[in-house]
Amino acid sequence: MFIIGITGTIGAGKGTIVDYLVEKYNFTHYSVREFIAREVNKRGLEVNRDTLALVANDLRANNSPSYIVDCLFEEAMKSGCNCVIESVRTPGEVASLRKKGKFILFAVDADIRKRYERITLRKSETDSVTFEKFVADEERELTTDDPNKQNLRKCIEMADYRIVNDENIDSLYENIKIVMDEIKEKEYKRPSWDEYFMEVADIISKRATCDRGRSGCVIVKNNRILVSGYVGAPSKLPHCDEVGHLMKKMVNEDGSESMHCVRTVHAEQNAICQAAKLGVSLDGATLYCRMTPCRTCAMMIINCGIVRVVCGNKYHAGKESEEMFRIAGVELEYFSESVLKYKNQ
Repeated sequence: MFIIGITGTIGAGKGTIVDYLVEKYNFTHYSVREFIAREVNKRGLEVNRDTLALVANDLRANNSPSYIVDCLFEEAMKSGCNCVIESVRTPGEVASLRKKGKFILFAVDADIRKRYERITLRKSETDSVTFEKFVADEERELTTDDPNKQNLRKCIEMADYRIVNDENIDSLYENIKIVMDEIKEKEYKRPSWDEYFMEVADIISKRATCDRGRSGCVIVKNNRILVSGYVGAPSKLPHCDEVGHLMKKMVNEDGSESMHCVRTVHAEQNAICQAAKLGVSLDGATLYCRMTPCRTCAMMIINCGIVRVVCGNKYHAGKESEEMFRIAGVELEYFSESVLKYKNQ
């Protein structure tokens, strides 16, 4: 799976680049702006540049600097297609996407007067502003010390390719084609072992039967797969996909209450059960999974001798597991610092 991220200033041509990649190279489009706009609408606010920035900053502050693109990446993984994520706006988003595999960042810019003329012509609901406000808004979004807020200048500096879009659309298309040809010509980068096994775990997760958390797990030793598992009900019992969720109220570490589905066995537990059933020792092995294992999974991981756990993301109630791993000497690593939460908790 190949990901292109698009960053750049307002009116520089990010959407035009996306349209070209979708039409000419069959990329699937995921928009940060549309993701935020949906959240703005959920909160009953008017969609404009100020509310988009406000809600985006709030989402990042309450989750992680890469929360929005991590959510879009999860959606993209389900399709398995090459994708383009439009409007990458924080260094944390860039860093998170780089960890996920084959990622290239495009940055696009243009003369500020040209950009203002373009947004005036497109007549978007968020673009009806004076030139003075346009300049002031951009200055606010270009640089910040807050990791949860937009820092376009830093994102542009982090880009693999920079495109100046001061001329006509044919010139822009030609520049994109040159970049895509160059990318194609570059030598294929073989994934690391961690990247490889995490992708295997992602594929295994497609067999999961609870749509609240389709997770997969693979356990490896000496770079050889020992066993795997995914979220699903015990053998001969009905699955969530067949009869619905079995929800129960749980008390979290901080005393708050949330709803969890208890019909299924976790991916890590199913993998460990497979090892027990097949007589496979897990002593000294590494486990790959979607997020921080729960408390029960963590105890089983420790007791079966697994020495390293690699997670795609953090679990919102995973602090106790992290502490147990620390005490037991189990190495814990994350691909992303993004914190995952299940829906409707």
